[in-house]
Amino acid sequence: MSTVSFEVPGISCGHCIHTIRTEVGELEGVKGVEASQSDKRVTVEFEPPATEEIIIGLLTEINYPPVM
Repeated sequence: MSTVSFEVPGISCGHCIHTIRTEVGELEGVKGVEASQSDKRVTVEFEPPATEEIIIGLLTEINYPPVM
């Protein structure tokens, strides 16, 4: 099991949190998603077949690109 955390400056409201948790949580292999409006961070616990690259790609696709 791996855990990765991203800075996501686009998080501005509860709807953002809900969207991120729902979309990322549906990825196969994702076991947990936490998103914080105050910290503007997303933390994902996952295992294969999910990868950090897949998670970054999805966040970007749903308009919450992480800052690298």
